Amino acid sequence: MNKNQFSRLLSLDVFRGITIMLMILVNSPGNSSSYVMLAHSTWNGCTLADLVFPFFVFIVGVSAVLTLAKQLALGSSLQTLSCKIIKRTIFIFAVGLLINAVSTHIGWSTFRFLGVLQRIAICYCFTAFLYLTTSISTQAIIMIAVLIVYWLAMTLYPVPGYGPNQLDLSGNLATYVDGLFISPLHTYNHGFDPEGIFSTLPAIATALLGNLLGAWLLSAYSPSKKIIVMVLAGVVTTVTGWCWGVYFPINKALWTSSYVLWTGGLAVVTFALCYWLIDIMQWKTWSRPFEIFGVSAMTAYILHVLFLKIQAMILIHPTNDPTINLRVFITQTLFPVSDLNVASLLYAVSYTILWFLIIVLIYRQK
Repeated sequence: MNKNQFSRLLSLDVFRGITIMLMILVNSPGNSSSYVMLAHSTWNGCTLADLVFPFFVFIVGVSAVLTLAKQLALGSSLQTLSCKIIKRTIFIFAVGLLINAVSTHIGWSTFRFLGVLQRIAICYCFTAFLYLTTSISTQAIIMIAVLIVYWLAMTLYPVPGYGPNQLDLSGNLATYVDGLFISPLHTYNHGFDPEGIFSTLPAIATALLGNLLGAWLLSAYSPSKKIIVMVLAGVVTTVTGWCWGVYFPINKALWTSSYVLWTGGLAVVTFALCYWLIDIMQWKTWSRPFEIFGVSAMTAYILHVLFLKIQAMILIHPTNDPTINLRVFITQTLFPVSDLNVASLLYAVSYTILWFLIIVLIYRQK
């Protein structure tokens, strides 16, 4: 490996920045209305909003490989890197728990243990250790095996009270397995959790797909060949996911195997586009805002979620009108349009721009 392989990859920062910016946009509707593509699918299917989380998990795998490869090349021992992985995993998981603690009430009886950052922490831990201890070909085999086993388990194992091939909200194996370890009171939907234990297995496969891309980026092949292979692999993976979806529906809440391939393939193609524009064509001027967001992704995620929660906790009592929370009040005040979808989008865009400006200030202070 040469020295240039370990320089910071701008296209990855930009891809991460685009993802976190889109995450803030879709997480922040100004009211209960939203355009279809900016809202999560009610169950089966995949909207623009459903791409955000798997893209982020995919990036975790890519980043882990690039970072660990650099540290190995600099002489870090397996023990040192293992300690770093464990510390980072605990940190991310703990931050997720702290975010869950910010709610209208804090009570141990209904405290949610799982969440977005908790899943990211688990995926990072598994994929990082697998990268350190196994070959890339082994990681590819593990990824494929996880997807197949999850598919067979979800469709063939008879869920008590429902039977096999039950993939609805209440009757599915993921919910049943989670219920064996976690009380329904400690889940997102008092019974079902989209970041549950069992559905985290295929999420690890998403991160492993990132591992494969990270290893490919570190290879000695020319940038042009890397682009060609990335695009071809991304298209094949996306099509495979779509075809698999006929038998095992594309579903974010269950993080189905078809969803892993569909979103993972799109992630590869999207990153390949960023890589081509930035690292090959050297068209970088447009990317600066996304780069800033990308290197501050964790900060942006934590702060925007906390302030959304705070707005939800503050209730406003307009005269002769129903009680509303602060976010809806701000939307109605700043964007008094009759179309609720437009008002919701205007708030989301404004909220995203606000956090970009804040992140820029934080970035400059560094």
